Amino acid sequence: MRLAGVELRRIAMPLVAPFRTSFATMTTREILLVRAETGDQEGYGECVTMADPLYSSEYTAGAADVLRSHLVPALTALPDLDPWAVAPALAAFKGHRMAKAALETAVLDAWLRTHKISMGQWLGATATQVPAGVSVGIMDSLPALLDTVDGYLAEGYRRIKLKIEPGWDVAPVRAVRERFGDDVLLQADANTAYTLADTAQLARLDPYGLLLIEQPLDEEDLRGHAELARRVRTPICLDESVVSARSAADAIAMGACSVVNIKPGRVGGYLEARRIHDVCAANGVPVWCGGMLETGLGRAANVALAALPGFTLPGDTSASGRYYRTDITEPFVLEDGHLTVPHEPGIGISPIPGQLAEVTESTEWIGR
Repeated sequence: MRLAGVELRRIAMPLVAPFRTSFATMTTREILLVRAETGDQEGYGECVTMADPLYSSEYTAGAADVLRSHLVPALTALPDLDPWAVAPALAAFKGHRMAKAALETAVLDAWLRTHKISMGQWLGATATQVPAGVSVGIMDSLPALLDTVDGYLAEGYRRIKLKIEPGWDVAPVRAVRERFGDDVLLQADANTAYTLADTAQLARLDPYGLLLIEQPLDEEDLRGHAELARRVRTPICLDESVVSARSAADAIAMGACSVVNIKPGRVGGYLEARRIHDVCAANGVPVWCGGMLETGLGRAANVALAALPGFTLPGDTSASGRYYRTDITEPFVLEDGHLTVPHEPGIGISPIPGQLAEVTESTEWIGR
């Protein structure tokens, strides 16, 4: 297989409601799609960067530039290409894992379609459906939060994740527990909003039986996370800190976490995501699949990943309607709290041309 070229497509997806975290409030998701052409086949990848470098150092315009200037030319120069060749060919270019992941996924999708293999089958999925959790943003009031959580539980979501920040942590967790009881699977996500000096405040979450606290401290502070893990009872989960199988192994060895959130874009692609799954499984550390408000394209690949045996906790693989009134693919729909793993070749889903055109802001072709 040889890469003929790549189309970069910028789209803007209005959200059904504003989504607020400790670092930003989003009303529209700006997304960069990567479509790889191999002559007789095409494949899609979704870049999970945000418009601004707030969640990570990467951002959408920068991802487009590095793809245009460096990553795509490195792959089009190869006389033969398969998914395993992508990372070595791009290794000389430091960082830019989200851009690399999108390009690798597009190549992988095209290769799997050519060989008539589904992504779940290729990754080693053992489930045909995966339990879906939902992420609940920071709200203006506790009544608004409780109404939102009530709606998600009524829809059948198997786990609730509350975004937290200083000033919005113990009260929302306590309110959800008091209203909905101890049987609801509940976790909190700080997106690096705290420091080790906040240990006493984070320990106040211990009585509420959370599955985990996700990424409470700065992404580079593994030592701080290890110290925090010794001082609080609630399990510590790492998100932003885990960017590779090596960093996952280091975090586990240091005692910095006992759960890992795997986001394929953050770690450079689905091959590395599977390696992290394997490292965690070998160490008895449960994993779950995080989300970045993906369209159906990214969601399809994430659901396939979440069907691997080590994914024992519900992930952020919500239904399409959680974020978008109209997706660019056939929507993922919740069925008894689960999403079905696509079984068609490749990622198992394709854009609907008319719906894709409606949200497209620009396209660019990068050929050999």
